Amino acid sequence: MLANPVCTWETKHSPSSSSETYAVTVKPVALRSKVPGVAHVEVRQLNGRQVVWLEVTADAHRGALSFDASSMIATAARTAVDSRLPLVAVMASSGADLREGFSALHGWGLAARALTNCSGVVPTIIIVDGPTVSGPALFLGIADHVIMTESAYAFVSGPSMVAEFTGIAIDNEELGGPSTHARFTGAVTAVATDRQQAVEIAENILAYIPDHLDQEPPRWETDDDVTRLTPEAGDAIPPSSTGSYDVRTVIRVLADDAEFLELKPHWAANLVTGFATFGGQPVGIVANQPLALAGTLDIPGSQKGARFVAFCDAFNIPILTLVDTPGFYPGKDLEWRGMIRHGAQLVFAYGRATVPRI
Repeated sequence: MLANPVCTWETKHSPSSSSETYAVTVKPVALRSKVPGVAHVEVRQLNGRQVVWLEVTADAHRGALSFDASSMIATAARTAVDSRLPLVAVMASSGADLREGFSALHGWGLAARALTNCSGVVPTIIIVDGPTVSGPALFLGIADHVIMTESAYAFVSGPSMVAEFTGIAIDNEELGGPSTHARFTGAVTAVATDRQQAVEIAENILAYIPDHLDQEPPRWETDDDVTRLTPEAGDAIPPSSTGSYDVRTVIRVLADDAEFLELKPHWAANLVTGFATFGGQPVGIVANQPLALAGTLDIPGSQKGARFVAFCDAFNIPILTLVDTPGFYPGKDLEWRGMIRHGAQLVFAYGRATVPRI
């Protein structure tokens, strides 16, 4: 039932590092392609990059996950780890297939474990292209990056359950639509108008990151002179200490060709995170944003920064931090919700990081 991709491993030394990296060639074959169901897996090219491609569609039974379908998800994750390839998944699912009972729940557990084992080994990107609820919605929290189309929604408990337990009437869009996740939950990296744009966003993210933890990020071609002066960066900062400015303007002045890929721009806007290149070298950028909460750190900002720093460290991406903040945002509610604990997560991520940090 399982057609394993043919892998050719070659150990070689990077010209800029003495650490070993691995080049892997995987034939674009379908995995378990003859197994019917809502999940389909193959190894394919994505803008010149080989990825393990997983699709969970709602074409049959609203994408309910049978044991076999969940096993297919686990197969995709294991193949990504074994082949050292990024995992890109397109997902729409109503949850476990209730017709199978505990067997379906067991399958979901196997899939969750396999996806978890990808963490820090290969990048994982999930494109949510339809309703994704109950157990499958939790996969979004496991993935490194999540892209949601405008027609999709995701939650673990639906509007009917919310109304029954709380008495509050709410619809799918407000409860778990792309705007909700992009602004309030932080579960979504970016929102796309449709599947095609979502794939393009995934390609843009992959352009900055390596295939796996033992590989350096891909170098970019650029004619931008790394020795050029950047007086515009200073001009963007107001002379008054109480003045405000958009730190993204400073980032674009510093970056190669003024290109900056911001991640999660609408969640925790007081902390900007994203990718740029300097001399063709991809770099992760963390920056206080004076336009939002005066650049102070709160719980969402700490969570956003901690996860991004940990991701960069896992995949050998240097980190540039632009600091302009009066400190932590004050408030009883913030302290009671665990500002110490969440703030320490950001400290822990930086303290644990071994990549170059400026």
